[in-house]
Amino acid sequence: MMCAGCAASVEKSLGRVPGVESANVNLAARTVTIEYNNVSEQAMKDALTGAGYDLVIENDRDVMAEERTARRRLLWRVVVAWLGGAVVMALSMGWLSIGRPLDNNFAAMLLTLGVALYSGRDFYINTARQLWHRNPGMDTLVGLSTAASFGLSVFNTFWGDTYWGARGIEWHTYFEATTMIIAFVLTGRLLEERAKGSAARAIRALMGLSPKQARLVQGKEVSMVPVATLQPGDIIEVVAGDQLAVDGVVRDGEGYIDESMISGEPLAVARRKGDKVVAGTLVREGKLRITARAVGGDTVLSHIIDMVRRAQGSKAPVQRVVDRVAAVFVPTVVVIALITLVAWRLAGGIEAWPQAVLRAVSVLVVACPCALGLATPTALMVGMGRAAREQILIKDATALENLCRVDTLVVDKTGTLTIPNAELRPDDDIPLEERETMAPHAVEAIAQLRVMGIDTWLASGDRDEAVARCAREAGIEHYRSGVLPQDKEDLVRELQGDGHLVAMLGDGINDSQALAAAHVSIAMGKGTDVAMETAQVTLMSDDLRRVARAVKLSRATVKMIHQNLFWAFIYNVVALPLAAGVIPSVTINPMVASALMACSSLSVVLNTLRLNKQ
Repeated sequence: MMCAGCAASVEKSLGRVPGVESANVNLAARTVTIEYNNVSEQAMKDALTGAGYDLVIENDRDVMAEERTARRRLLWRVVVAWLGGAVVMALSMGWLSIGRPLDNNFAAMLLTLGVALYSGRDFYINTARQLWHRNPGMDTLVGLSTAASFGLSVFNTFWGDTYWGARGIEWHTYFEATTMIIAFVLTGRLLEERAKGSAARAIRALMGLSPKQARLVQGKEVSMVPVATLQPGDIIEVVAGDQLAVDGVVRDGEGYIDESMISGEPLAVARRKGDKVVAGTLVREGKLRITARAVGGDTVLSHIIDMVRRAQGSKAPVQRVVDRVAAVFVPTVVVIALITLVAWRLAGGIEAWPQAVLRAVSVLVVACPCALGLATPTALMVGMGRAAREQILIKDATALENLCRVDTLVVDKTGTLTIPNAELRPDDDIPLEERETMAPHAVEAIAQLRVMGIDTWLASGDRDEAVARCAREAGIEHYRSGVLPQDKEDLVRELQGDGHLVAMLGDGINDSQALAAAHVSIAMGKGTDVAMETAQVTLMSDDLRRVARAVKLSRATVKMIHQNLFWAFIYNVVALPLAAGVIPSVTINPMVASALMACSSLSVVLNTLRLNKQ
């Protein structure tokens, strides 16, 4: 898939398959998420093959290998296109001569045909398929434009003197336009692929935390086995330098494990018999034997990877508007090109045919639904990937888009704002000020939110004096004490009724109602499963400053989406009329048009990568 039109075609083709309930494409990641019942994967694959696409249903390593192979193949096509294009241009411009002008034209024609068949063949295959299935995409524009310029040049090579010369009209060939369009478009795609590989590195980094082999203990023997063969109940041995392949419980031994990928804490923690451990963490010291409890796709690490992948593939509300525009964009461009062709022919007579064809070709080339289609998904991929690297897991694009507009945060006290003193027993007549300690950096986190324009409310079922003291120490102005789960939900709805966009931060079952009611729900990663299942955002550590960080990343990502859409829209608003010749003195020839088209798509991706520095 190369553009938003391609994405729309894929969704439409899959939507026609009986049993497919929904299909959502992530153009930047080249993936599609499908909800279906009573339909085979092969039926969906066949539907896309008929529409000019392929559906890869394999494991992640096979997909990555196929992507690497495709990039190498694309690189060779780019090299051939540029080498052939350079020679064709030299022949067409007279910089290189092999004899008579007609000989130069024949040589240029044969070279152009070779470039088109090798480097550009996918354009023509996909154009035929897309037109047959009435699903035009970016390849349709490239295929039609290069075919038109090549066809006109072949006509002029054989019948230029007979048809144009006899009428006193000067004629030219435009083989260099065909080769350069292919070269520029393929170069833009190659650069996009490399940039998007950088955008997707969050997933690859997480996948890299899972080892491929593990030491399996069987009686007195220890042997290396593929991780894929492990089962719950197996005993695994790890030593310093090993990454855990399973979630489990320490059976024997003790050591220090770096759990920063889960908790965000830089210091290794001691783990001994009876302690839980998770896949992807790193053994710093010691030797342990672990009884596997979860393996493969059931581990915490696998769930995190799936959550990030689903989030990056989800669509923000603004993207749905773009999808509707993209669905009609390519057909509209084709119509504009036909109008341009007819208008220039009628305005200039028969002498204007070459100019009319070139203007129409430029319109087809300069139109860039690629930039429009990449504007949102690339920003989501980079923004959510950056958040994941900082132990902030955002479940979907809607949550990210809402998070940037949050102006009020309701926060739970116990387990969220405060941490119970683990050394005390429940029956100790201990003073309130010694019962709980403030969570790490809680005061700083509340201050950061205040600077960002976010007002904080504290809601707790604890006694009034305890809640009041906690609010005072944290710098929170508004609080409510003695509240039940329903009361927390009522507070969220009350604030929403006053016109606020409310986020809820909690960690327990008693917070789940309020989490579900909030515009954005945030759970602590060490909280209950119910809270994390309900929440749209999960903080994988106790550091409450990550709330402000999540808001900052959300604002930066949404700002980037708006920037990308603005420039993609402006590009088409300006470039299309100029290519069509609305200002006759301004000429955008097909070569310039192809360069502009490639640059617009690339600029969107490169601009988005600035999020990695936020």
